Amino acid sequence: MTPVETEVASVASYIAGEWITPKGAASHPVINPADGSVIASLPYATAADVDRAARIAHQAFLEWRQVPVVDRVQPLYRYKTLLEKHAEEIAGILTRENGKTAGDAIMEVKRAIQMVEVACGMPSLMMGDSLNEVAKGIDCHTIRQPLGVCAGITPFNFPAMVPMWMFPFAIAAGNTFLLKPSEKVPMTPTRTAELLLEAGIPEGVFQLIHGGREVVEALLHHPLIKAISFVGSSPIAKLVYQAGAAAGKRVQALGGAKNHLVVMPDADLPKTVDAILGSAFGAAGERCLAGSVVVPVGEAAEPLLKLLVDKTRALRVGDGSKAGTDMGPVIGPEHRQKILGYIEKGIEEGAVPLCDGRALQIGDSNGSFVGPTIFDQVKPEMKIAREEIFGPVLSVIRAKTLDDAIEIVNASEFGNTTTIYTQSGKAAREYQTRVEVGMVGVNMAVAAPMAFFPFAGWKNSFFGDLHAHGKDAVYFYTEQKVLMTRWF
Repeated sequence: MTPVETEVASVASYIAGEWITPKGAASHPVINPADGSVIASLPYATAADVDRAARIAHQAFLEWRQVPVVDRVQPLYRYKTLLEKHAEEIAGILTRENGKTAGDAIMEVKRAIQMVEVACGMPSLMMGDSLNEVAKGIDCHTIRQPLGVCAGITPFNFPAMVPMWMFPFAIAAGNTFLLKPSEKVPMTPTRTAELLLEAGIPEGVFQLIHGGREVVEALLHHPLIKAISFVGSSPIAKLVYQAGAAAGKRVQALGGAKNHLVVMPDADLPKTVDAILGSAFGAAGERCLAGSVVVPVGEAAEPLLKLLVDKTRALRVGDGSKAGTDMGPVIGPEHRQKILGYIEKGIEEGAVPLCDGRALQIGDSNGSFVGPTIFDQVKPEMKIAREEIFGPVLSVIRAKTLDDAIEIVNASEFGNTTTIYTQSGKAAREYQTRVEVGMVGVNMAVAAPMAFFPFAGWKNSFFGDLHAHGKDAVYFYTEQKVLMTRWF
């Protein structure tokens, strides 16, 4: 069903110190995926708006970089307090436009606040190194200096957290920042931007630009923008990386994934199944860290699948804002159809559906719901085993040994995250050492690094050199300068 846009509020961009709604521009309806209703209208900014914002940001940078780092972080301390005060409100907005459950939403907001908290430590994080007498009478030390105007392009699945991977670190390091969120979920980043302004961030240091492809292209090619941070699908991440690098920019582009969960025969099955459910079906599977392939080893398969299927069938799917909901809708009707197409393709390829999400009925709802789906007898060459579905679809590929499981994982073109479930330290250590994946968990639901560690995807899950948040973020948003001195 195509949503009918009624009279709703417009979501504004924040450019050059004022909230603006571009007149006569294309607009995008913001849909509540739980019921299909239009909850807002998003007027698109243009390339001219990007140019204006970049010029304002550059002028602001010339002053902001001169502000002592201990003073630059003061608005972020106030921002953290405001985010904590308004956490429930932000989570409610997030659920309404994204669909995830209230529990998932509030956890996302808490993760966002963590990022700001770590960025407040920039006075320590930006410290350089020094060594006296590197040669006779000569001292050497390093300093880190900001780049200039930076930009971020963020996805629909984490509208509160992912922007915080970027702009708090960039701003604390002395840069100015242009944020372009997903047009599907503009309301959450708009509300968090309002709080940043309330915290006292100076004019021009942060700007919010809503838009589509025209805005993205303008950000990638504008000569005043020195760095681009992107999170999205792998094909787009690769294009962003190539275009940004060709334009001489520093780029970090985080892509998609196909994450494997390896279950050994000695795993604690009840706790393992709970972890798999959270990994595969939390946030309706719309996470680049979602477990999407289970690899039971040897005799683990049958007891694991029995318990996993029983618990999956008990999950309650519905409006994420309602109490007792375990899984909400996917982002919209187009994405729902894409996921259903993958389920049909899996059946066509010979996989056995143990739980079929196509059969889900939520009353007379127009929401974009897909039930949790589990396929058994999946082969590594099948489409559902290789491609990122980005929905609540879990494939089971059986392995005879740990060596076989590692071979299956390492054959993937992606390398975002993986987890092994075992009580054997030997098996866990061997897996952690040999697996070709950037983030590895042992008995974890989602091996998501905390804000002070990097989000370290490998292979086609990441394009660039320096990852998001942690020390990598500090290095990404600064340039190192080496100073050598001698006095006569």
